Amino acid sequence: MDSRRVSPAELRLKCSAGTCWVLVGDKVYDVSGFVKLHPGGERLLRDRAGEDIQAELHGPPHRHSNNALRWLEQYYVGQLEAESPATNQQNQNERNQYSSSTDHNNALSGFHFKTFSPKTDLVDWEKPLLWQVGHLREKYDEWVHQPVDQPIRLFHSDFVESCSKTAWYIVLAVWAPVVFYLSWYCLTELAKGNTILFSSITKVMFWTLMEYGIHRFVFHMNPPASNYYLITLHFMLHGQHHKAPFDSSRLVFPPVPASIVIIPLYIVLQKILPVPVGLSIFVGGLFGYVVYDMTHYYLHYGCPRKGSYLAWLKSYHVRHHFEHQKSGFGITSTLWDRPFKTLIPENKDKDY
Repeated sequence: MDSRRVSPAELRLKCSAGTCWVLVGDKVYDVSGFVKLHPGGERLLRDRAGEDIQAELHGPPHRHSNNALRWLEQYYVGQLEAESPATNQQNQNERNQYSSSTDHNNALSGFHFKTFSPKTDLVDWEKPLLWQVGHLREKYDEWVHQPVDQPIRLFHSDFVESCSKTAWYIVLAVWAPVVFYLSWYCLTELAKGNTILFSSITKVMFWTLMEYGIHRFVFHMNPPASNYYLITLHFMLHGQHHKAPFDSSRLVFPPVPASIVIIPLYIVLQKILPVPVGLSIFVGGLFGYVVYDMTHYYLHYGCPRKGSYLAWLKSYHVRHHFEHQKSGFGITSTLWDRPFKTLIPENKDKDY
């Protein structure tokens, strides 16, 4: 770690200026860039600026996962200097009291995480990652599930790279007009009374099951360590998101690659089903996809009201990223996690 020393005066100055620096023992971390993303809410971190958050990290009520502690190391600033012998003794007494009353099996001091550095990682972050990850072989699964706060570049070509990412509102701008127009057309045709469709409940159940199945069996496939191409495919489809879960340009499905799937699906449904039926199924699926993408983005960047269903769902999804990567596959709901036994267990001693 960096050997920089931080004086108590500098810590107070930074915090009074609005910067969110926190302490873990005598280690100083700058979490200013993370406060809006924190699953517990921005205020929770803001209120603890300049304070030692060691007790909050290890609980109760929320004992943070190893990946959360590793994530924190990215924001390491330096070591806090002792203010005075008397103050130093007081702080030491407080830490001793905490140590005697808390299980420190998972304490931050027990880990030897290195601050993430693109220069020393298993891949070269200055080059496109997509063609490198397949060479990680048996190291890939562990590497991809250790999230970092770092933007990802996939392709050499600037044009292809630009097509592989997008802002959330572009998805709405492109697909919402299509959904509205086709919905109006379908309702007009169905009003004639010549076609019977499945009930809305049946369609919702089908979409949520499809959402669950794609997330679990496609996005979370387990590529063999010896298969370079399957590892590369996995990283392109979803591994990139788990490696950089707060890369805002990669949280929703970009319109260009989405069109490669959506347009053929539209053609197939038109060919094999009556027009009103095929269009209704298509527009229902397209609407579900837009809702899925917007919900997913909100679960990463939104600030839901504490105690609300969305706040719980946000916490649930963050736990999927930081601790339970092999379960918790529901995004818009946990409906299918329950019967398929992939529901993340409620554990009041863990946060994310």
